[in-house]
Amino acid sequence: SVMLAQAELWGLRPEGYNPCRGIKKFKEEKRERFLSLLELKKLGEVLEGVQRKSPYIAHFFRLLILTGCRLGEIQTLKWDYVDLEASILRLPDSKTGKKTIYLGASAIAEIKRIPKVAGNPYVICGSIEGHHLADVQGRWEVVRKVAGIEDVRIHDLRHTFASRAVALGQGLPTIGKLLGHTQTQTTARYAHLAADHSIAAADLVSQS
Repeated sequence: SVMLAQAELWGLRPEGYNPCRGIKKFKEEKRERFLSLLELKKLGEVLEGVQRKSPYIAHFFRLLILTGCRLGEIQTLKWDYVDLEASILRLPDSKTGKKTIYLGASAIAEIKRIPKVAGNPYVICGSIEGHHLADVQGRWEVVRKVAGIEDVRIHDLRHTFASRAVALGQGLPTIGKLLGHTQTQTTARYAHLAADHSIAAADLVSQS
């Protein structure tokens, strides 16, 4: 429908003649999966094993967990974007445009472990000279199967980062800034987690 509407704007189709008009859209169920601390521990153990054979794959998934970045933001991350002195990543272009990623101590330590390859501008190097890591989805399927979390998507690592921030008492505006959200309603999906955390805190206080 969007493509046909755009074709009208470009003058490629007659105006007001979108055959998709009136068709009921398929209701998309938003799915959010958060890893528990036990699952994160198991995933960490699996990545330690991966590290010995394929270090860049292990570094890739660890950085997703430690930064809350989107897949493409770490996959195409270049050393030029990394400023460890300021504890940030300066991404010139992302899904939401120019973006700053704030790095915690664990993320900084992980980046420092990654060896630079002469002639390759990417932090996460691939098997092809001068290129970044490819086929990350296929590699994730192997990792998650060994870790026993086969229902977890790569994007769920970003959700897990946000859920851990909520559990540690961070407010939604701070979480939105960490994730690089430009719209407050995007971060609002984690409001129920914040509410659950507040109820649990209230329960503890009332019992003390």
